Amino acid sequence: MKVFSDAVELGKALAREILDGVKAAKAAGKPYLLGCPGGRSLQSTYQAVSAQAAAEGADLSGVVIVMMDDYVFPDGSSFKHCPADAHYSCRRFGRVDIVGLLNAGLPEEKRIPESALWFPDPANPGAYEARLRDAGGIDLFLLASGVSDGHVAFNPPGSARDSLSRVVTLAETTRDDNMKTFPEFKSLDEVPKHGVTVGVGTIVNQSREAVMVIHGAHKAGSLKRLLGYKAYDESWPASLIHLFKNPRIYADQKAAS
Repeated sequence: MKVFSDAVELGKALAREILDGVKAAKAAGKPYLLGCPGGRSLQSTYQAVSAQAAAEGADLSGVVIVMMDDYVFPDGSSFKHCPADAHYSCRRFGRVDIVGLLNAGLPEEKRIPESALWFPDPANPGAYEARLRDAGGIDLFLLASGVSDGHVAFNPPGSARDSLSRVVTLAETTRDDNMKTFPEFKSLDEVPKHGVTVGVGTIVNQSREAVMVIHGAHKAGSLKRLLGYKAYDESWPASLIHLFKNPRIYADQKAAS
């Protein structure tokens, strides 16, 4: 585990790693696939990538943003994405708060293309596995842990080690956590009950590296529990980080206290 003074310093360090990876991929003539969550935990990292990329004139045109989940609604015998302009839409978050932010200080030719923002399709989630595999896999997956139940993406407690991209019924604890992520929700009744998500197996099998980011005093208990595991435990999906050869956990001093 690496401990940083605060979320800002954590974000700067992780941003440096990401941009170095992007540069190396470009030199090798390859795209750079970055797995990304929505929500609060990686915001300082996204902000730091944006600032450093603009300052250096980095070329992000080969970056693919691999999003991990989105809210969905039943659609006959299948499911469909929530409206793309909804305040809780992960598609909106990815477009505005990740791609839009990272591109902000760059000229057009160095920006992440609109087509390089990927999501699993709720009507055919399994196709995401093939798309990621055909693209060469994910270079780095940024991860965060749910406060109350350790969910990663929308994987609820009980998610199997070999679970893949699929539509899940959201745990009530996850929905409660997401009321804080999207504060425009007025009550738990407004939070959708289903989501399309990558699986535990998707993250572990398709990623060369992953970093679990935990910061803030409110996540001290989550970090303590995570560090108590040595292997994957279905009761706390964030423990999937221990399935990597090099388990990387980045925390700030408030969480580590």
